[in-house]
Amino acid sequence: MISLPIRNGVYRTAPGAARALARLSPGAVFYSRIPGVVWRAGAKAKHGHYDDQEWAHSSLTVVRALEAAGAQLDISGLDQVASAQGACVFIGNHMSTLETFVLPVLLLPYKRITFVVKQSLLDYPVFGHVMRSRDPIAVGRSNPREDLRAVLDGGAERLARGLSIIVFPQTTRTPRFDPAEFNTIGVKLASRANVPVIPIALKTDAWGNGRLLKDCGKFDPSKTIHIAFGPPLRITDRGADAHRTIVEFITTKLSQWGGTIAG
Repeated sequence: MISLPIRNGVYRTAPGAARALARLSPGAVFYSRIPGVVWRAGAKAKHGHYDDQEWAHSSLTVVRALEAAGAQLDISGLDQVASAQGACVFIGNHMSTLETFVLPVLLLPYKRITFVVKQSLLDYPVFGHVMRSRDPIAVGRSNPREDLRAVLDGGAERLARGLSIIVFPQTTRTPRFDPAEFNTIGVKLASRANVPVIPIALKTDAWGNGRLLKDCGKFDPSKTIHIAFGPPLRITDRGADAHRTIVEFITTKLSQWGGTIAG
């Protein structure tokens, strides 16, 4: 499986990864590379030739594009992922498009994965082929009860097949983390399937959310990209303790990284 050079569960961008042009126009360096990644992946997925190896390769190409444009990645806790036995539920805050592109190359060496995604992503031209090939759980975001049923039923079935699930329990991508808007859907899924959860704290606002096109906001390489994985947690009782631990993990990490937390 294609992977990054991880040592003791940690990956950090090596000095000198940025291209010279990145000093003048980091956004141009980065965004000039992304359409080609998506186009090639979409073409392969459309014809049924996009497997986990191809997904990891696409994800690695995005990481290299980030670094070429001057971004610094600081990844930690992958040893926690390696220690988890069997399928699990990954639960994290959702800050930008970046995590959807970068998490595959981090996690696929350890787990087969998929995402809980908005139904609209499956309808995107080109990129929709990629997402559909990954066997995601699609939710409409208009009926919370139907979404809960889709995640619990679809997630339990996938977890039983050994497919780990990545859940972002927020209504939308935002650089500000609000614990009050961070629901318990991932914990409920893990409880039903009797699998562990692994918290993910993300500070990925280097790839900003755009006003007109949300996937293409300002690219700011001065903001370090932080991703941290916490220890696996088993769900007991109704999962309140696990949910509280996940929220505390995310808020603690964001505080250390200079992130914005509501409340």
